[in-house]
Amino acid sequence: MASGAWNLPSITNPSVLRIPAGRSRVAVQRVMLAVLLCVPVIPTTARADAVHDWNTIAVNTAIANGQNPFTQARFAAIVQLAVFEAVNAITNGYEPYLGSIEATARASADAAAIAAAHRVLSTYFAASAAALDAARATSLAVIPDGAAKDEGIATGEAAAAAMIGLRTNDGSTPPLFKVPGPVAPGEWQATPNCPIVGGVAVGAFLHWQNVLPFGVPSVAAFLPAPPPALTSNRYAKDYNEVLTVGDLNSPARPQDRSTVARFYAASSSTYLLNLAARQLSVARGRSLSENARELALLNMAVNDALIASFHTKYHYNFWRPETAIHGGWADGNAKTEADTAFAPFILTPCFPSYPSNHASGSSAGAEILRRFYGAAGHSIDFSNPALPGVALHYTSLKEITDDVDDARIFGGIHFRFDQEVGGRLGRELATYVYKNNLRPVRCRE
Repeated sequence: MASGAWNLPSITNPSVLRIPAGRSRVAVQRVMLAVLLCVPVIPTTARADAVHDWNTIAVNTAIANGQNPFTQARFAAIVQLAVFEAVNAITNGYEPYLGSIEATARASADAAAIAAAHRVLSTYFAASAAALDAARATSLAVIPDGAAKDEGIATGEAAAAAMIGLRTNDGSTPPLFKVPGPVAPGEWQATPNCPIVGGVAVGAFLHWQNVLPFGVPSVAAFLPAPPPALTSNRYAKDYNEVLTVGDLNSPARPQDRSTVARFYAASSSTYLLNLAARQLSVARGRSLSENARELALLNMAVNDALIASFHTKYHYNFWRPETAIHGGWADGNAKTEADTAFAPFILTPCFPSYPSNHASGSSAGAEILRRFYGAAGHSIDFSNPALPGVALHYTSLKEITDDVDDARIFGGIHFRFDQEVGGRLGRELATYVYKNNLRPVRCRE
């Protein structure tokens, strides 16, 4: 993880420590103190710990409250950054995110993690307050009463309040909608499931491109090149692939690809990549402090990749396969044929096609996990209560993102180039997040 370390050219001259953009002077002073005193990360026994427990609770609470994949990602990032900031204020192992949270070394990091996650979730999900309160009581009951526990709880509460305050008015509300322009080849048009606003079928999540990111200065820096020209061979190739395997009644779609399409339609990037992260962490015996950092970086990257994906979608406004195949006669490509009877195997989301959100978010999360655990040699098991009886096993992160890609193509809702570009966007953004946030504090010998 050396690539994420600060460059400390002279420990005897603290003024050379650069101040990361968006970080407070207090944050720099705390990191400087940790460096000068060589404050260690406080180790904990490797296990499924309070950070993992409340990560599971956070993801499940958002889903239980009917949150869509994009708000799931936002809430998960807020929770995990609050947890990280609370734990790190005690362990001092990493560059802080906010830097305004103070704690003593004796404070319980477990109590801090529990209190931070609980406060964020109970603030946003009042309908789950009773269940969250019960979970908090159960989690805290295993920590001995005393000053360490009390100080840990206070630290967690402070971190949660700071993160909630930071994300007020972050652009996630109010919702905005895209009114389709005139029908033209390549231009996105509303599909049958789109909401009706003012008597017009509109595109959803137009505002999500403007949500304040967590780990990058601006998602505009990650804008990819345009989609292939409608007259190109690449477009024809990918058009014909989804036409062949993505139709509702396609005989060319194998049963396992049908299962994958249904599974990933029901499973968000946030749900899946956090599930994978917990399994990998337990297998490697990560500490509480390491888990807090990894999950914070993971959810920052997933969230920001989805924002960047929406920025790209509404920048290029590219049509969905459903629209393209119905109007294939007008695309100017002799290698494509229209099929007005085409219906996708899964429901077409109500926003432009290019690039794929699932590819962007999942590839971002997978890239963070690759940097911590390597690309392969894993044992990752996915299931989802929404699809009882379906179980998927993976030994590499690429197998997961490959299935995400196939799910959207065999599901009939994306072109292959949507997936490839979304994957590249996610990896590039995650690389930035990893290299520029929550970096380890190193001590000079």
